[in-house]
Amino acid sequence: MAPKHKVRARDLRNMKPEEREKMLEEFTQELVKLKYQASISTLKTPGRLRELKRNVARILTVMGEEARGGK
Repeated sequence: MAPKHKVRARDLRNMKPEEREKMLEEFTQELVKLKYQASISTLKTPGRLRELKRNVARILTVMGEEARGGK
């Protein structure tokens, strides 16, 4: 299961690409569920939605860096 906290870019860079992709998929699925809850006003933890968006962006950034041959 995906961690319930901020994921650090340093930790993501040390992960295998498969692990990052799996984490991205888990975060994306949870994000969809929370967006649905927000749309019907049953969201209990609005901060989690923001955290997930940032984690997804962080993962995509690290994946993009790797694809371009960066860090």
